[in-house]
Amino acid sequence: MAPTQSQLAASKAAIKQPKARVARYLKSQEAKLVEKDAKSILLLKGTRCSDDMHTLLKDLRTISAPHAKLLNKNNPISSFEVDGRMSLEFLCTKNDCSLFALASHNKKRPNNLVLGRMFSHQILDMVELGVVNYVSLKDERVRGLPKKRVGSKPMILFVGDSWHLSEEMRNLQNLLLDVLRGEPVDKLALVGLDHVICITAAADGVIRLRTYYCKLKKNPDGGRSPVPYLTSSGPDIDFTVRRSDYASADMYKLARKQPKEARARNKKVKNKSTNIFGETIGRLHLDKQDIDKMQGKRSKTLRIAGKIQAEEERAALEEELQREKEEMGKEFRATMGFDEDSD
Repeated sequence: MAPTQSQLAASKAAIKQPKARVARYLKSQEAKLVEKDAKSILLLKGTRCSDDMHTLLKDLRTISAPHAKLLNKNNPISSFEVDGRMSLEFLCTKNDCSLFALASHNKKRPNNLVLGRMFSHQILDMVELGVVNYVSLKDERVRGLPKKRVGSKPMILFVGDSWHLSEEMRNLQNLLLDVLRGEPVDKLALVGLDHVICITAAADGVIRLRTYYCKLKKNPDGGRSPVPYLTSSGPDIDFTVRRSDYASADMYKLARKQPKEARARNKKVKNKSTNIFGETIGRLHLDKQDIDKMQGKRSKTLRIAGKIQAEEERAALEEELQREKEEMGKEFRATMGFDEDSD
C-alpha cells in the first residue's frame, strides 16, 4: 500500500538536516566553474610495485609539492575495472585529490603507470603508460645539479607533429598539462620560471619527457631581457601509451563549462583586434560620403551674406530680363517699319 501524503510529510520531517558546518563542507566539495586552487595529485602503489616505480612516485611528489600526497601502502586496484574505478574514486574523494597516479609492476605489464583525473568525484579519463627508461632525481648523472624550487611554475613544451594529428594524442597532451602545470597564477615573474619540461613524441611511438633547470643570465649582446641557460636536472622519463579511457564528448563539454563572464570575455568582437604591442585596433566600415548632400551648421554672418548674394543675383536677373525685353521691342519695331520718331 502506498504511503499517504501525511506519512510522506512526516518521514521528510523526521530526516535530520545537516549542520551548518557539514553543509558548508559539502558545498565546498561540489564542482566549481572556476577552480582557483591548485589540483592535488594522489600517488598510489598497486598490488606489486618495483623499487624504480616507487622512486618514480617519490619524484612525482617532489615536483608536484606541496600539492601531492603519497600513500605507501599497496592497494589491490585494477584501474580499468569497475571495482578499481570505485576504489580510486573513493580514495581521491577521501584525500581531496582531483588527480591520481597509480604505479605497479608485473610480468604482463612491467613498470606500469596510470595517470588520471576526476570530475565531480568521478573518473573523467585516464591513460596507462609503460615506462621504458627512467632517470630519477637522485641518479648520479643529475646528482648535485640545481633543481626546481617548491611551488615554481613550469614551462612546458610539446615537440612533434603527433600531438596535433590524432584525438588521442590531444587528450593525452591535455592530461599531461593538467598533471604538470602546477599552481594556477594570474601573473608571472621571470624569477619564478626556473625549469622547463620538454615532452617529445618520437616517430617510433616512444614519448620522451625531459626536465631542465633554467637559469636566467644577463644578455651578452645587451638588452633588458635575460638569456636562459638550460641544464638537465631530472626526472627524465621515456614511456609508451598502453591503454586509455577518455571521457565522451558530452562529458568533456560538461567538465569544460565556463561561467558567463568568462564566455563573454573570450567572445570574439568583430572589427576589433590587438597588435603585438598590446594596443587595441578597431576598423570602421562607412558608406561613401557625398559632401554636396551634407548639411552643416551655418552662422548668422553666413546667413546674411547669403541673403545679400541672393538679392544681388535676383536684381541682376531682373536687369538682364529688362534688357532682353527692350532689345526684342526694338527688333519688332524695325521689322514692322516703325520709326522711333513716329507717333
